[in-house]
Amino acid sequence: MKIFVPDYYPKFHCIAGKCRHSCCIGWEIDIDEDTLDLYDSIGGGFGMRLKNNIEPGDPPHFRLCADERCPFLNTDGLCDIILTLGEGALCQICDDHPRFRSFYSDRVEMGIGMCCEAAAKLILSKPEKTVLVPWDDDGEEEFPLTDEETAFFDRREKLIAAAQNREKSVDERMQEILAVTGADLSTKTDAGWLACLREMECLDPARNGQLDEASADDLPGLTAEFETASEQILVYFLLRHLPGALDDGRFTARAAFAVLSTHVIRRLSRAVLKKTGKLTLDDIAEAARMYSSEYEYSDENTELLLEMLGGMD
Repeated sequence: MKIFVPDYYPKFHCIAGKCRHSCCIGWEIDIDEDTLDLYDSIGGGFGMRLKNNIEPGDPPHFRLCADERCPFLNTDGLCDIILTLGEGALCQICDDHPRFRSFYSDRVEMGIGMCCEAAAKLILSKPEKTVLVPWDDDGEEEFPLTDEETAFFDRREKLIAAAQNREKSVDERMQEILAVTGADLSTKTDAGWLACLREMECLDPARNGQLDEASADDLPGLTAEFETASEQILVYFLLRHLPGALDDGRFTARAAFAVLSTHVIRRLSRAVLKKTGKLTLDDIAEAARMYSSEYEYSDENTELLLEMLGGMD
């Protein structure tokens, strides 16, 4: 079965110790069965260290330190498991992150999540329109697309085309996506949506202050130089979240989620511009990373937003 990826995917790499928001801090790290067997087979002092830092359970996971760091994240921001045993000894979740996959009858689509600062910066800095390209073949058997999948790809293609129509502003493109899908964000003001986000599960103590700043009425607008970065954010959310509609039937809600997410990240960026008097691509990438970490990588928050944005199509 063929694997397709966004054309920026081959350029992605972990920045390890240079990362300011390590995925080895603050996340429960589950250990898959095969990797657990490998760890059980390791002898000596490092094997004992592995066993002493694994919490049994379903699934088993690493015991985080008091500061919520993985016990194998060293003071240089590097992984002691990789340094001692090699990258092949990582558990599946560590090896995959921040990659995600969507499965269809005839293909797998894979991407990288913007909760990773390196991924966010890579995605937002791409000047060309994003396209899916062949990456690999996993050897699994392919099947013809179902009628439902065919209809889904047709609807998604129209939304991606609208999102990448550079003859219109990003705000106009987002309004077109809402109109085409019948989604409606006008049930709440911008301040109302931000207030809802503020009440949801919080992972970063700085989040709510940023949402408060983004609620101001007098935010400056984003200049044209940041339109392409906004486009990439919108396309990212469409590619990542629309496939879930094949499971839950919420295509309209998921399209609205993509538009709302892009709009909120733009407001967070405008708040930075108001506060500091300047804005860089790194600032927008950081706003995207924070939003992604808080609302994409919390299943609870994602589900709450989808429920607010509409039911079944």
